Amino acid sequence: MINNRTIIYAIIADRGIRKLITKYSELAGLERNISPHKFRHYLLAWLKRQGIDNALIQPYSGHESRKSLEIHSRLAITVAQEAYDDVITRFPV
Repeated sequence: MINNRTIIYAIIADRGIRKLITKYSELAGLERNISPHKFRHYLLAWLKRQGIDNALIQPYSGHESRKSLEIHSRLAITVAQEAYDDVITRFPV
């Protein structure tokens, strides 16, 4: 059940998270703001690049289905190309 207390908590939590992301984005020298939603997607993609299986990432993703998670954690084409270039040189044929 949603009540005023729940709504106020959600607003405070969202604002607090946005402030933390803004603070650390500035400290990291990022020139643009990152929303909590975008940050979560960066995190999912990073975990994916580290080799973490979607089954382990999904409970933390905020997505109900693994299919939805796969859409949002796709690797950028440049990252995928770099990984391909690295691996293809070791192809045994």
